[in-house]
Amino acid sequence: MNQLPIFVNLSGRKVILLGTGEMADAKRRLYERAGAVIVDDEAAADVALAVVALENEDDALAAVERLKARGLLVNAVDRSALCDYTTPAIIDRDPVLIAIGTGGASAGLAKSLRQRLERLVPGNLGGLASGLAAARDRIKQIWPDGAQRRKAIDAALDPGGALDVLSEGSEANLETWLSMPFAEDLSEVEDMMLTSADPDDLTLRQARLLGRADQIFASDDVPESILDRARADAERFGLALWDENPANGLTVRIRMKI
Repeated sequence: MNQLPIFVNLSGRKVILLGTGEMADAKRRLYERAGAVIVDDEAAADVALAVVALENEDDALAAVERLKARGLLVNAVDRSALCDYTTPAIIDRDPVLIAIGTGGASAGLAKSLRQRLERLVPGNLGGLASGLAAARDRIKQIWPDGAQRRKAIDAALDPGGALDVLSEGSEANLETWLSMPFAEDLSEVEDMMLTSADPDDLTLRQARLLGRADQIFASDDVPESILDRARADAERFGLALWDENPANGLTVRIRMKI
């Protein structure tokens, strides 16, 4: 690990930004989103960080040297060898932040990974985090023992758990989980109507359901390639065997739309 990934509180703190143009504007927007006060005066006092986004190589190198001589950590745009720190690609689910860095090797790679992961991370993940923070005292009352508390939270946040971090419904499930913390897994039934036999056409929600399912009841025309996207240990049955009394856990019923 050639860099230490950290999250810095810049709210109300000064950041020097030298330069103009597209990259400087992008840096300005990023730091201002984090609450920083952007200044373009290289001699400004009480500065937290510095960003150099100058086009001219000699000017940029000289500015970096002057700023580092002041003891400041410097980010030199498009000059990774001069950087004390780099800014990652960010997935923002406030207060949850997911940062993807490549140590300056390839901003394009970090961007591509962010775009892929954006589709996987639910939009309400920040709400789940805020809900857990607000319920901290309540959780401690339910599980006074620290080890038991960590085990319960880990189980709830696991794939298929009541608060599965990749499930869109986790925030809404928080109160139910707190109200029945020691209840056995409840029965949950989800119907899936497929319009394509190609597994690559599955929606993100459908793929998540298959990945969580404990039991699957599928009509005979559902391709095996679709079922292969399910959990390896999920029980599989023909849809004709459905008896309206599902076992505990998540049951998914799959049909092809004619």
